Amino acid sequence: MRQGPEIWIRGPVAGPEPLPPPAAADALPATGAPPAPDVPPAPDMPPAPVQAPAAAHAPGFSWIGAHGGAGVSTLAGVYGGRDCGQNWPGPGDPPSVLLVARTHAAGLTAAGRAVEEFRLGRAPAGVRLDAVVLVADAPGRLPRPLAQRVRLLESAVDVHRVPWVPAWRLDGTQDAPPRGTESLVSRVRRAH
Repeated sequence: MRQGPEIWIRGPVAGPEPLPPPAAADALPATGAPPAPDVPPAPDMPPAPVQAPAAAHAPGFSWIGAHGGAGVSTLAGVYGGRDCGQNWPGPGDPPSVLLVARTHAAGLTAAGRAVEEFRLGRAPAGVRLDAVVLVADAPGRLPRPLAQRVRLLESAVDVHRVPWVPAWRLDGTQDAPPRGTESLVSRVRRAH
């Protein structure tokens, strides 16, 4: 088996595997639905580590990217919390997870798959998904098909939206949370 640079996302790779049809990959089951038996883990989520995070030693929350370039480091710099990159929280990291994804099609697909991993209990023991944070991938409104996918995510988990911030793209400025993210600021403050 070969292992690539993003092994935690997709796991060991034995060879090319056929992808599921787009409708099946994007669909999220209803909240509270019982886990499907004999469903293999999604190919883009890491295997759960053996050791769970130590909740008693880790107040706050961990930012985890559902995909590369989601904005985890920027959000951790602006809102605080632990930047876990694309890794599960480790020992000593806060077990409360804010899952980050961009609002483009690939980002929303990755977020849906990660939410499904949590729903099926495939996250490490003690790790809990508190919310999904969607970072705008461009200025302006989302196209209708992407907005529908966001509503589907919102039906399964709390979702916070972060608007397009030109300064983050231009010079990496990470001063204060942008306007329109008051619900996320409130959630972050409750976690500390």
